[in-house]
Amino acid sequence: MGSGTVRANGIEWALTSAGPPDAPLALCLHGFPDTSATWRHLLPQLAAAGFHAVAPAMRGYAPTEVPPDRRTDPDTLTADVNALHRALGGRRDAVLIGHDWGAIAGARAAAAAPDRWRRLVTLAVPPESVVAQARLDVPQARRSWYVVAAQLPGSEALFTARDLALIRRLWHTWSPGYQLQPADLDPLRATFAVPGVARAVLSYFRGFATAAAENRAASRRVTLPPQPHLHLHGRDDGCIGAAIAERAVGVLPHPASRVEVLDGLGHFLHLEDPVTIGARIVEFVTTGRPAVAPR
Repeated sequence: MGSGTVRANGIEWALTSAGPPDAPLALCLHGFPDTSATWRHLLPQLAAAGFHAVAPAMRGYAPTEVPPDRRTDPDTLTADVNALHRALGGRRDAVLIGHDWGAIAGARAAAAAPDRWRRLVTLAVPPESVVAQARLDVPQARRSWYVVAAQLPGSEALFTARDLALIRRLWHTWSPGYQLQPADLDPLRATFAVPGVARAVLSYFRGFATAAAENRAASRRVTLPPQPHLHLHGRDDGCIGAAIAERAVGVLPHPASRVEVLDGLGHFLHLEDPVTIGARIVEFVTTGRPAVAPR
């Protein structure tokens, strides 16, 4: 795998990649609290399937530039993803894979620019409309305590204290069957050691909370992506319950879309069983691939 940088939507992005640059783009977006190292198993699988697989460190996560304004609202994340498509030479045969916040950003980008993205895969976070309907669900409210904690004054210190103790607790709670690996934890330590990163990362929650309040006032709704969409969810996910993910069945508009809830896996399902999850993703994003890449 290789590394590099690209400038898109006003900031410098750090990238990890695999596969030839002239192959169809497969953009892999990580979530919270994670890094692009989360895709270390999937990138080679996508490259072997004929993709240029690219995993950026998301906005605010070092070594990607920490934006001076620390702006992280839904529209900015959407613009980020579609700007990366342009900067990386993406065509109409590009595909998106997103986990957690990456799933939210990917779904919004695919809906905003359907001509750029042929297929979409989301992991662990179902469509926003489904999650919004669960906001009064008591078990889910208990799981989501960290969302409130992330918006409190001093939350940066709370989440990074004692060698990222709270972040390590989230990993354990969300994926109880997975043992956090040095390949996960070392990049997290390096990322959160960079000044400004913790504040920028936690601004995702603040930015979305503000936007949600504004959208409710304006009666705005998030558009569902029209492309074929695969959502994968772990039955043992301690962040967003599997019962909520199952509510997405029948919601995704394209007839080729599907929702799969997998037994014995949690929130970081692509790390818990990279062979099975990788095979499902590769099968989905290669289905219907044009024999000649469209320009």
